[in-house]
This record gives sequence, structure tokens and C-alpha cells, in this order.
Amino acid sequence: MNEQKIKQDLNIGANIRRIRKMRNFGQTELVRLLQLDGIAITRKTLVQIERGIRNALKTTYDELLFESAALCVRSMI
Repeated sequence: MNEQKIKQDLNIGANIRRIRKMRNFGQTELVRLLQLDGIAITRKTLVQIERGIRNALKTTYDELLFESAALCVRSMI
């Protein structure tokens, strides 16, 4: 039951968009800042992520949660 709640609350793209707008960044400006930090991203990719990271990555929420958990475990070792 708890896992289902996590899936429903997991809306990474919408959170990115909300925070970007709160900080008054346009998509192009955010992409430029990310590129300056060495992150290879295009505006098109950002749009896809904001619309739904699951669709942009062609993955499932389960896979995203599993990969996130695996990264946390590896960093603790």
C-alpha cells in the first residue's frame, strides 16, 4: 500500500517545472545553466522530462525507484 502512495506522489518532472518557475527561470535559461555545470541536456529533453520523466526515459516508476534505491545503497558501501 505504501509503495502505491510513493508511485502516485512521484512526479519529478512537475516538481522540476514548479521549482524552475518559482525561481523565474525559463526552460532555455535552465538548460543553459545546466550545460554550464557540465550536464548535457537540450531544451527538448527538459520539456520531455517536465511532461513526464517516465515517458522521456521510456521506463516505469518501479524501475526509477529501484535504480534510485540501488544508487543509495551503493553510496553507503
